[in-house]
Amino acid sequence: MELSRLVAEALAEDVGDGDVTTEATIPADARASATIVQKRPGVIFGLDAVRETFRQLDAAVRVTALVEEGVWRERGDVARVEGPARALLTGERTALNLLGHLSGVATAAATAARIVEGTGATVLDTRKTTPGMRLLEKAAVRAGGAANHRVGLFDAFLIKENHIAAAGGISAAVAAARRAKPDLLVEVEVRDPQEIDEALAAGAPRLLLDNMTPDELRAAVAQVAGRAELEASGGITLENLREVAETGVDYISLGALTHSAPTLDVSMLIDRPAA
Repeated sequence: MELSRLVAEALAEDVGDGDVTTEATIPADARASATIVQKRPGVIFGLDAVRETFRQLDAAVRVTALVEEGVWRERGDVARVEGPARALLTGERTALNLLGHLSGVATAAATAARIVEGTGATVLDTRKTTPGMRLLEKAAVRAGGAANHRVGLFDAFLIKENHIAAAGGISAAVAAARRAKPDLLVEVEVRDPQEIDEALAAGAPRLLLDNMTPDELRAAVAQVAGRAELEASGGITLENLREVAETGVDYISLGALTHSAPTLDVSMLIDRPAA
């Protein structure tokens, strides 16, 4: 449902009341074929979005994948697209925008997952996603080899400093969360050794260590000593990701996987003249 809605909105934005160039220059009965090409190293993800784009324009279009999604590759042909020429030309930019963006997210996730290999840490995404594209971007993160944090505000507790202040303390906030929805994960943001002890005493199974230095993270790992899972967050980039992973934390959340992932360069070339 999300993909269908997203594609429909993207096409409405781009096509408006008609693709004037294509409709003026290409006969209605013309057919064509094209190849989608990956021009930079990375991970392809989003061919379903390509298929849905062309399907909404003309169900006669056929998209044939030439690669396995979720696998790092250097460059080359990604898919063949065949069908009514007008649909191919009208849908080209929408299809490539979606494919390039989702592949960029998958590539960022794959890069991050490679960096932490062997440390025992898992890279997570965050809620810093493109509005309306969260589920697709989180699917791209998984395809790239990283993992998803909570989907939204509804499927896990993340008790942060403002919740703690308003609720009257860590213990009160954790107890209230457990009463409300006992089956959901409870994670608590902690800022110092005292708050770590409070969260552990309250029975929080995961602690969020926000904006801590590597030395502070190592100290937190020693203090917790396996009594809860630990997630590092804030100020983390690909450049310092390995150092953070080597502190011994279980998870590292990285908003850049979705909010700053560079688009993977892909193009589509008609390789048979319309006839």
